[in-house]
Amino acid sequence: MGIPLAAMVLVGASGAVTALVVCHAHSETGGLVDTDAKQIDRHLAANVRGTLLLMQEFVRRIDGPGHIAVFTSGPPLAGEIAYAASKGALAWSVLSAAVELGPRGITVNAIDPGPTDTGWMDDALRDDVARTTPLGGAGAPADAAALVAFLCSDAAGRITGQEIQVDGGFSLRSV
Repeated sequence: MGIPLAAMVLVGASGAVTALVVCHAHSETGGLVDTDAKQIDRHLAANVRGTLLLMQEFVRRIDGPGHIAVFTSGPPLAGEIAYAASKGALAWSVLSAAVELGPRGITVNAIDPGPTDTGWMDDALRDDVARTTPLGGAGAPADAAALVAFLCSDAAGRITGQEIQVDGGFSLRSV
């Protein structure tokens, strides 16, 4: 089964690979009752298996300390059970990887960018997000990119095993 994956490997000043940013997702709508096994398998293959394989390969190739940043998603939304399950699995995988890779000097963190307007939102969704998000409106790709740059820098060398929201408060909507 061919799974399209997107990952970015960051190269440090020495020319060595220093960071892996895993930013891909497979998403199909479907609730618990109407999602079939093939949909679940597609989500797990792309979102979980793909991420873990990329992380494995990065760790095999890195020479020294480094950083891994994995994009997750939340809070879970009705009608997206397989997507939510796969992204939840990533959040826990980040914790396990952080414990395992910390002694090697590799930090592992998750980023939840929240609703990010990359052109996929319609006006109704854009208005809903603006109305219900404390900082108003959806984020821009640059918002998450700034956090990625920080987490993959020496300044974040003591931050590991975290899931950080860059969602303008979107995750607080139910509070």
